[in-house]
Amino acid sequence: MSLSEITARIRAEESRTGQVPGSVRLIAVSKMQPNERVETVLKEGHRLFGENRLQEAAEKWPAWRKIYPDVELHLLGPLQTNKARQAMELFDSIHSLDRPKLAKTIARIAQETGNCPSLFIQVNTGEEPQKAGVSPADADSFIADCLALNLPVVGLMCIPPAEEEPALHFALLAKIAKRNGLTDLSMGMSGDFERAVAQGATYVRVGSAIFGERGMT
Repeated sequence: MSLSEITARIRAEESRTGQVPGSVRLIAVSKMQPNERVETVLKEGHRLFGENRLQEAAEKWPAWRKIYPDVELHLLGPLQTNKARQAMELFDSIHSLDRPKLAKTIARIAQETGNCPSLFIQVNTGEEPQKAGVSPADADSFIADCLALNLPVVGLMCIPPAEEEPALHFALLAKIAKRNGLTDLSMGMSGDFERAVAQGATYVRVGSAIFGERGMT
């Protein structure tokens, strides 16, 4: 599937559900993709990319940003507290804020540097023990704590359980965001991004549908 086809499908779903045209932004998830595939998408004019690992992003994006200075880079994967400073320097947005210690570390560094990426709080909507994210029951208090630290929390992120209907999890995330006055929702991937758009996603994270499966030639 081409980048233009995915964009067209997003716009069609926006129209079908009565949303403002262009309100959903497409994050091209470039983790573990060969450089030539990423460069192809860059040359097509796309500028919003997501990475899961800080080290991988740090190895490849500084050079690309010299060529494409308007690139916007989002961290989608887990963030170790001791890597927070490096992540804050490299990324424009972090989608995986999920615990008090990380929140306090980001707040301290932001105060020191006067700079902070926009932040999404990750909610473990399926309450899966192997996944990061705050539980839905704890989300309201954690959001309040982060805002009390003056962190630029703009929205919520989730990764639904693979075996469950994702729309139910997207609806839950939207409900939590709404009652906390948060406007952005990072949800939906290659297999379910249209359902995410229907539930109010403002960012969808699409990798394999754009680039092809990792490891393929």
